[in-house]
Amino acid sequence: MQVIDFIAANGPWSWIIAGLILLALELVLPGGILVWMGIAGIVTGLMLLFQPIAWPLQWLVFGVLSLGSILVWLRYSRNRPPITDRPLLNRRAEQFIGQEALLEQPIRQGFGRVTLGDTVWRVSGPDLPAGQRVRIVGSSGAVLAVEPAP
Repeated sequence: MQVIDFIAANGPWSWIIAGLILLALELVLPGGILVWMGIAGIVTGLMLLFQPIAWPLQWLVFGVLSLGSILVWLRYSRNRPPITDRPLLNRRAEQFIGQEALLEQPIRQGFGRVTLGDTVWRVSGPDLPAGQRVRIVGSSGAVLAVEPAP
């Protein structure tokens, strides 16, 4: 009951201080959740500066603001693609899509081999003879999908 007595005695300033403490904890325990709880605490305190309300309703306002902002943030952060200047990093097979190469080994029963750079790659596609020019159209793991080049 000390928390309730503290909030009752200090009013809005207890919420503002609690919000600032939560924001400071976010620096130590990063993850994004404490930021939104800290902001909810500060907003609750600012609301109380202008309109005093009973402590159960204060907790309700804090809880609704915290959960609402956390859910909105999680939905936004999980649905946006990562921003990078090298989107194909560690996706080596996808880097070759659109390039052309010569078949080192013929494609028989759906599989053959090509050399790209200093690496020999397994390819899949229609049966073609060795030396045929092929275009890389996709990948599945470490197997490149090819088609005859025009």
